[in-house]
Amino acid sequence: MAEHVLNAEGLNCPLPILKAKKALKSVPQGEILEVRSTDPGSVADFAAFCNQTGNELLSTSTEGNIYKFQIKRC
Repeated sequence: MAEHVLNAEGLNCPLPILKAKKALKSVPQGEILEVRSTDPGSVADFAAFCNQTGNELLSTSTEGNIYKFQIKRC
């Protein structure tokens, strides 16, 4: 279970990424941020974001129209 949760539901690109970037600044290194988004483009966006920032995308899942991302701050 994630220690920190960001609800980005209803927001379109690039807002979920921008809000996650801001939220990760307050997440201690080694802890997990869960991002919840309804933007289908966020699947590719978060994979690229983690690749570029060096954070670890632990998992991606879908529940209905909600995409969940578990990001470990590295």
